[in-house]
Amino acid sequence: MSLKMPALKIKISGFLSRWIKEEDALAGTEAAMIFPVMLVLFLGLFDVGNGILANQKTIRASQIVADLVARKNVVSGTDVNEAVIAGELAFEPLDKSTYGVDIISIRFDDDTADPQIVWRDTRNMSPIPDVFDRVDALKLPGEGVVVVAVTYSFEPVFSGFVVDTFNMMEVGFSRGRSSPVVNHE
Repeated sequence: MSLKMPALKIKISGFLSRWIKEEDALAGTEAAMIFPVMLVLFLGLFDVGNGILANQKTIRASQIVADLVARKNVVSGTDVNEAVIAGELAFEPLDKSTYGVDIISIRFDDDTADPQIVWRDTRNMSPIPDVFDRVDALKLPGEGVVVVAVTYSFEPVFSGFVVDTFNMMEVGFSRGRSSPVVNHE
């Protein structure tokens, strides 16, 4: 047993000294060290890309709903439902369960241009509280505006242990196409 130990030490030390001196396996060692870092960066980049895509879809959904509601003088409940569904379809292929929309038709007073809500339809979100502040720059006496707020909560696939969710909100504005104010039946 004691004869084998020195021989084993010599073999191990020879192996280690050759491994340190030679550069044949250096690329494999570097790849093994860098691969986990590159994998984490790739997965993070995947989540960042999907987050940007979800944000673009949130913007697009608010514009779609605002455009569809602003097309008519008077919208029905069916028209509003179709506009909400069209906004929801903008999120394909992402999960639509966190999609929320707040549609508001606002009229500005003929004399003072003070805003007043004509009708409002809110689904799967809280109504936006500062709607009058948001339309302040759009005030024209006797006119109106349709305000559509869309919310979406994006949950990263791989980065969930670092970041929980990203709550996105986009507010779109549109003037009525065929009348200054869009009314509801």
